[in-house]
Amino acid sequence: MNNSSSMPEVSMPMRRYLAEHPAQKYLFFGGKGGVGKTVFAAAAAIGLARQGRRVLLASTNPVHSLTNLLGQDVLGKHVAVTGVPNLWAYEIETKETIERSKMQIREKIRWFLKFADITTKADEFVETATMNPAFEESAMFENMIDLMFKNEYDVYVFDTAPTANARRLLGMSKVYALWVNKMMKSREEAKTLREMLSFTKKKEADPLMEYLVSFRDRMEHARVLLTDPKLTAFYFVTLAEALPIAVVTRFIQWFKDFGIPVGGVLVNMVIDPKSVGPDAADFVKNRVAMQQEHMRTIWREFDGAVRAVVPLFETEVRGVAMLERLCDAIFAGDGAKPASRDATGRPSEVAAR
Repeated sequence: MNNSSSMPEVSMPMRRYLAEHPAQKYLFFGGKGGVGKTVFAAAAAIGLARQGRRVLLASTNPVHSLTNLLGQDVLGKHVAVTGVPNLWAYEIETKETIERSKMQIREKIRWFLKFADITTKADEFVETATMNPAFEESAMFENMIDLMFKNEYDVYVFDTAPTANARRLLGMSKVYALWVNKMMKSREEAKTLREMLSFTKKKEADPLMEYLVSFRDRMEHARVLLTDPKLTAFYFVTLAEALPIAVVTRFIQWFKDFGIPVGGVLVNMVIDPKSVGPDAADFVKNRVAMQQEHMRTIWREFDGAVRAVVPLFETEVRGVAMLERLCDAIFAGDGAKPASRDATGRPSEVAAR
């Protein structure tokens, strides 16, 4: 439709926000399905790579789309993005991750059963453990924090699943912590009873407790990283439509309550009213009117947290060239606060730069 120069300014645009948070290392992009999470994550990754930083763009969404978006096979491997220096992309292979996790669980259960002198076969326990609906998310979470712990890149940009799934994924560290603490308490009680009933005072090694302590420390490390406002931020992508706005409104406070810093809200595919003439089809005029009404809600609900308002382009955002255009739109603006607002609370238009 039009470029971003005639779109309304925001009080703290993405460019300035990141400049004021120079240590930010883990950026998560989420929102309702279909709002453009993947393209925004990819465009932001390009913007960060342009700064000369080594960036990994990773997808934790089981329904991957990075390969199609970039036109390169990035499933299950780190691939340098053609045409973008300093940027690598990676889709976490869900099936491979789950199978690896199953194998690790099988080994742990066998080891535990042997240690406890229990003759039951491990496979029965493994099937029960891996039938849990949250098992896929648990495996994905393990893979995600493995990437973070390896610390091979300067910045990690994560394309997450739709917000409800992302909430569960990023909440896994808290769930794990509760589980491990209960397991450790039970293990301490069992160990104490075993020592009381033993005829020997010899202290036995307890590999299960050692594993639980190690796992607890690992989850605590993940929690610290995910809740550090200097290092981490979750960015919500929305459309100027009722349902995506409702999703952000619903979940933004949950992320804050959980301790995951919220970087802000980015609005996608807004039609610039200046680009719509009097002869435009009624459908287009009605669409613009609807979007303007929802933009009033966005300014009212998220004012101060909006990082970019991106126009509806004349073609699909796909491939590096279009992602670079989107990157320019996301990182546009010098952060100047509009001088005034109209009666609806919407920032007044500024002259095209």
